[in-house]
Amino acid sequence: MEFLAVIVAGGSGTRAGPGGAKQWREVAGKPVVRWSAEALLAAGARQLVVVIPEDARPLAEKALAGLARWTTAPGGATRADSVQSGLRALSASPDSVVLVHDAARPFLNRRHLDGLFDALAGADGAVPALPVADTLKRAETEDGPTQTVPRAGLWRAQTPQAFRLGALLDAYARWPADAEPTDDAAVMEHAGGRVALSAGDPMLMKLTYPEDFAMAERLAGAARTTRIGMGYDAHRWGPGQSVWLCGVEIPHDHTLIGHSDADAGLHALTDAILGALGEGDIGDHFPPTDPQWKGAPSDIFLKHAAALVAARGGRLLNVDLTLICERPKIKPHRQAMRQRLAELLGVGLDQVSVKATTTEGMGYTGREEGLAAQAVAMVELPA
Repeated sequence: MEFLAVIVAGGSGTRAGPGGAKQWREVAGKPVVRWSAEALLAAGARQLVVVIPEDARPLAEKALAGLARWTTAPGGATRADSVQSGLRALSASPDSVVLVHDAARPFLNRRHLDGLFDALAGADGAVPALPVADTLKRAETEDGPTQTVPRAGLWRAQTPQAFRLGALLDAYARWPADAEPTDDAAVMEHAGGRVALSAGDPMLMKLTYPEDFAMAERLAGAARTTRIGMGYDAHRWGPGQSVWLCGVEIPHDHTLIGHSDADAGLHALTDAILGALGEGDIGDHFPPTDPQWKGAPSDIFLKHAAALVAARGGRLLNVDLTLICERPKIKPHRQAMRQRLAELLGVGLDQVSVKATTTEGMGYTGREEGLAAQAVAMVELPA
């Protein structure tokens, strides 16, 4: 399903303790805001607006490097101001579905979004929520007398929250100027809209205090599993003037023959990632019998595999690729290949290895009848 998304990342995060604003800090080696941005983009967000402090553009560019379809909007004095700034930065019809999400809730996945979309179908807004399980106490001071509050019918609201763009903007226009809503659902409710609940998830915890980051680190590790996939591809040589390998065009007196651009390196790596996910092989996703892939650049295939990792709430830990050929010489182009792969996968350069070898004149690669590639990918996924 196509949708729009706003990530609210405009706060200073002072309650989170020293270390800078919480949206730019890292959890399990990745900036907090990037966790949600990757999940939303991989799930199909057509536009993503990240609302940030006006001086934080360099931090956002660093945190979201390599991702597409995102832009920023300036944050306001309050969360409500920031949300409205993000909504106004979207260019879409009023009926478009928009998700508003707090950057401080990093462990978003596709299951959460599917539940929201289902709930929104019969309502003006949808909110993931958890029933209150703890006994609630009301006290005027920390050591003052308490009163037990009935918890029946009480829910803990989370984000993202789903609405239709025009309806949410109209609701905000009707919200009292002297009041501050605690979430967007309250704004829709005040305007008379019906808000439905979808299944919440304890993993959608909000990072607020220093101890929350310690918990998030444990959750990111304990609730995740590591998988390894292998890929192999080979193509025959044919007449040509250049060859595509690992997303880089190399001048050569032959080219590789295939249905797409025959980039054996990208094909092997795509299959390695798909293998780690248990998602079949490249032919299952891009059948060679389909004419739309005739001559297609193979970076489409690799981006698709990387998006599947993000959609599962996972991350790519590293990839290792070996090209097997007598010619062309790979070493002069190896750094450019690593840089292109890192760009396509949205990972650091040190997470990408490209190597080359020959078969000492033996076999079809040794006779220069074709080129082969093999790859290994390591992926971390929610357990």
